[in-house]
Amino acid sequence: MSTQVEKILIEDSPTPSTPIPWVLLVWCAALLLITYLPILIPMAEQWNNDDDMSHGFFVPFAALYVAWERRKELLAVNPKPSWVGFLLLLWGAAQMAIGMLGAELFLQRSAFLVSTVGAILLIGGWPLLRKCLFPLALLCFMIPLPAIIYNRITFPLQLFASAVAETALSAIGIPVLRDGNVLELASQKLSVVEACSGIRSLMSLAFLSLVYGYWFDEHRVWMRSLVFVSTIPIAIAANSFRVSLTGVMSEYDPELAKGFFHSLEGWVIFVFALTMMVAAHGIFKRLARMVSR
Repeated sequence: MSTQVEKILIEDSPTPSTPIPWVLLVWCAALLLITYLPILIPMAEQWNNDDDMSHGFFVPFAALYVAWERRKELLAVNPKPSWVGFLLLLWGAAQMAIGMLGAELFLQRSAFLVSTVGAILLIGGWPLLRKCLFPLALLCFMIPLPAIIYNRITFPLQLFASAVAETALSAIGIPVLRDGNVLELASQKLSVVEACSGIRSLMSLAFLSLVYGYWFDEHRVWMRSLVFVSTIPIAIAANSFRVSLTGVMSEYDPELAKGFFHSLEGWVIFVFALTMMVAAHGIFKRLARMVSR
């Protein structure tokens, strides 16, 4: 009887998983960093000089923190190396070479992510890659948008923000004439340039929404996706309000639309947009509870 019980326990007990070759993974990560260092350093310099990408410094740390929090899940993965990873490594190398020959920064920088995915697949296989999908998705936010996509996004946002500001200023009795993205006031002309298009707050807010959703609603992917999508109208509305407020303030003192006060206004509006995102999450949770009853 005891022999039968022992046999049943042995059959029902989970088979020990093969440990992930972490030493090999660390070596591969080190080689990737060394290989892509000439590309990553200029990208970090752009984070420092380009206000639209100032959030880039936080992206790698956020991705590493999420991976560290999931370390138990990662350690429990039974690795099944896939040769697709080797093909992705070759693809990443070819993409980097083409990007360097053509001086195309986006191709060079995105090749780093392709190679990273390839290394994970080659060493840990699809099970490990599935566990790393969210940190890898966060890393996408450290790569600046290609110029052709950036321009297609910013110009319509400039026109929209200037149109909203024209309507708002006219509604409160401030005479204004709009010519494209230029607002002509009695005191001065205000140009809604690329920096005021809202792309900066949109990119930063979208990244923060993913981190926020992971911390406060980790197990409901649909909720996190909803919060992420909500950042688009929130960022656009907040930036339109900022442009309108700049027009009002410039009527009292033109200096308030420049320099330190203009930058301070941007930070205040961004905090306001962040608060709106948190409030939207609260509304979504209440609606979800009402529907589930």
